[in-house]
Amino acid sequence: MAFSFNFDISSQFKQNYNNDTLNEKEEKTNQDTVKNQSQVKETSAPKKVKEAHEHKHAPDLLSHIENSVTETVTVGALPPLLYLNESVFEQTAPERDDAEKVLSQTITQNSDLITGVYEGGLKIWEGTHDLLEYVDDEGETFSGKRVLDLGCGAGLLGILALKRGASKVHFQDYNSTVIEQLTIPNVFLNCEEEGDDEKGGDDDGSPAPKQRSMEKNHALTDRCSFFSGDWVSFLSLIQSQDPTLKYDLIFTSETIYNTDYYPSLHDVFHKLLAEHGLVYLATKSHYFGVGGGLYLFERFVEEKNVFQIKSLRELDQGLKRHIVSLRFKKSPS
Repeated sequence: MAFSFNFDISSQFKQNYNNDTLNEKEEKTNQDTVKNQSQVKETSAPKKVKEAHEHKHAPDLLSHIENSVTETVTVGALPPLLYLNESVFEQTAPERDDAEKVLSQTITQNSDLITGVYEGGLKIWEGTHDLLEYVDDEGETFSGKRVLDLGCGAGLLGILALKRGASKVHFQDYNSTVIEQLTIPNVFLNCEEEGDDEKGGDDDGSPAPKQRSMEKNHALTDRCSFFSGDWVSFLSLIQSQDPTLKYDLIFTSETIYNTDYYPSLHDVFHKLLAEHGLVYLATKSHYFGVGGGLYLFERFVEEKNVFQIKSLRELDQGLKRHIVSLRFKKSPS
């Protein structure tokens, strides 16, 4: 989408800044931040809680998106991933079901982030591409694993897990508009693509393509679920299930830009990660204008003393970006 993000300077495809200057400014900002803010204090939950809800896909979803404009992400040996063209949301905003008024507000305010209203889920951030490339390079396997795509947006990481054989994938985003208008359609677009590759039809006695697609969709819904709402209420919703699902892998990208969210994010990791599970986090060193970033989050995690945080990759394109992992220091029990 042609929006501006009030703290994001770099772009995945347009790096028009002097890297040395940016990194020098960034390093000074990091030093000042750590000096002036020796720790991230836990804050009380926001007064206005965005209740978590589980979303079901419409039975005729595919008929609504069959003529949609799509783009494809191809990374190394990973399977191609389809997603709805972001600019279409801006152009067709008045025609879309948007009870939260997210689309109209982002256009009016010309911003990809409105704290507490819209948390950037319609945009695919650099960190998602970084994580996809890391998964490709490292050969991460998903077969039989339970995966959470936290702050999923377009859902590309969770979709990859589905394509690679994950037994269960949950998609979570702050906004219901993002889940209903982007995440769910993207998941079923990728499912439909796989269905189109299958051969056979009425002549040889096999199911017709439309029937095969419907059967595949039903099978897919058994493997994935979709949630909106803030992390506090999302955690409560998942914990209300008996037994509580624990995830083998949690993917989250560009979600530590606001220090106010650290306690609830850490709680999700602590309460929902399986004993030998792993969190993959993609982030920038610092988010100008908001105040969060890797260094403050590392300090917060270290003070909690629950997880071991490990640097996996650093990228020096524009603002320095990172991929880190978190795993339990000892059994969460």
